[in-house]
Amino acid sequence: MVNANKSRRVGVILANLGTPEGTDYWNMRRYLAEFLSDKRVIEWPGIIWQPILQLIVLTVRPKKSGAAYARIWNTARNESPLRSYTRSQAEKLAALFRQKGAGAAEGAEGAENQAAQTELDIDWAMRYGRPAIGAVAQAMAARGCDHILLFPLYPQYAASTTATVNDVFFSALQAMRRQPAARTVPAYADDPVYIDALANSVTAHLAGLPYKPEKLIASYHGIPQSYIKRGDPYYEECRRTTIALRQRLGLGDDELLMCFQSRFGPEEWLQPYTDKTIEKLAQEGVKSLAVFNPGFVADCLETIDEIGHEAAASFRAHGGQDFTHIPCLNDSDEGMRVIEHIVRRELGGWL
Repeated sequence: MVNANKSRRVGVILANLGTPEGTDYWNMRRYLAEFLSDKRVIEWPGIIWQPILQLIVLTVRPKKSGAAYARIWNTARNESPLRSYTRSQAEKLAALFRQKGAGAAEGAEGAENQAAQTELDIDWAMRYGRPAIGAVAQAMAARGCDHILLFPLYPQYAASTTATVNDVFFSALQAMRRQPAARTVPAYADDPVYIDALANSVTAHLAGLPYKPEKLIASYHGIPQSYIKRGDPYYEECRRTTIALRQRLGLGDDELLMCFQSRFGPEEWLQPYTDKTIEKLAQEGVKSLAVFNPGFVADCLETIDEIGHEAAASFRAHGGQDFTHIPCLNDSDEGMRVIEHIVRRELGGWL
């Protein structure tokens, strides 16, 4: 007998960092202004930081960042790779749920009950730029979603990434008269499915090379050391991921190195620095190197250009020869297996 309960509409938002609308000066300036004005990202007092940002950073950096984005831009769709991949992840996740069903109903009656009770509404959003998280959440609520799961696409928790995504999501809920029930996905730094997917990706990539890299670097986005001193768990979460990967791949501390990239400003950031480590390895005689980015679920400026272009050039300029960047999981089968696994787990009791 079909369950007569009212159908439930459940929303899932995949949220990533953000993207400019174009590579020109003004698009880059708008994007960087929003990003670098976030008090979770730059924790300096506004009275000190804003004059520096407005008068110096936003005068110089948009041109430089725009040139870097132009090197990786998805010209076919006129958008950044991060937008392309995040959209694809949401589309593929929706297709997986359609193919496999939302839950574990057994038999024809169970499937009929399930169809009557739950409808999934899967979408994607960006913390900076468009589509904005708040706008997507409001649209979901308007479409009748009485439950929303927010998935910040960061395997390791940091206040400057996960927390700021949660901030704008709950800010949007504050403006609603009728709020949906809400959940956020926690970090999954050493989740076995995530670690297996990364390890399989690394192994498959290395198997296709005509050489065996002497060293493997796991490069994470850095944050200032002062954030760790204030209680941010990010460094420990990156360490957990690296330890799990070493165990899974059977590599020692000196074979799989943990480093941090993309520092900005005068503060000391998490170390060792990726760029300095790559230079040092080349100078010490290492001739082949592989780098991957376990903290990014999709390739973007920091992976494709900073590692795949700038780090590769630096390695060769300092004496290295063979350099390979292992792509992020992106919307691959391995990547989607992780996203589906996490979403199904966190929707427990709602489906």
